[in-house]
Amino acid sequence: MSKYDPLWTHVGAQDADSLVLSFDQIEAVLGFPIDHSFLNFKKELLPLGWSVAKISLKAQTVTFTRQQ
Repeated sequence: MSKYDPLWTHVGAQDADSLVLSFDQIEAVLGFPIDHSFLNFKKELLPLGWSVAKISLKAQTVTFTRQQ
């Protein structure tokens, strides 16, 4: 079990082909601030049919896309 499972569940429940979440929204889902370890855990989304397409530090957003 990963500390990011609540986020993966949230992303996986979306009907859209892409999803943009702010860092604040992600932290609200998780209940803790995201940090650089997020980069190591993002590969856990692949078996769920999603991936992290873009992380914008300037806009403080993460773009998720459904894999076709």
